[in-house]
Amino acid sequence: MNAHQQSQISKSSEAVVQAQLDAYNARDLDAWLNTYSENAEQFLLHTGELAKGHEAIRKRMEERFKDAKLHAHLNHRIAMDNIVVDHEFVTRSSADGLETVEMICVYEVHAGKIMKATFAFGQTRPA
Repeated sequence: MNAHQQSQISKSSEAVVQAQLDAYNARDLDAWLNTYSENAEQFLLHTGELAKGHEAIRKRMEERFKDAKLHAHLNHRIAMDNIVVDHEFVTRSSADGLETVEMICVYEVHAGKIMKATFAFGQTRPA
């Protein structure tokens, strides 16, 4: 393998994360949740667990997926074996109108599903 060639594990992990992003942008909660393992965990970086398991993750995201303006723009992606890191700008509705929040999302993929997702939120700006 060429030193700059992506491994098959990286490619398949990246495909899972891309399917997750596509379902997020389609606001298809069932398809999005299907990219996560049944006992997946979501974390806020350096803060702790946000949700564990499909039921808790669904509950956390249901309202957000009702937002017709919800859209994540992928700025950059890095994949290394089963770890995928996305740098995104997420546009969403707020009480003050549209806003965009910068995010770093770190996904751990096992057996074709996201097992762990850790999020770091940056600045929120008017869209």
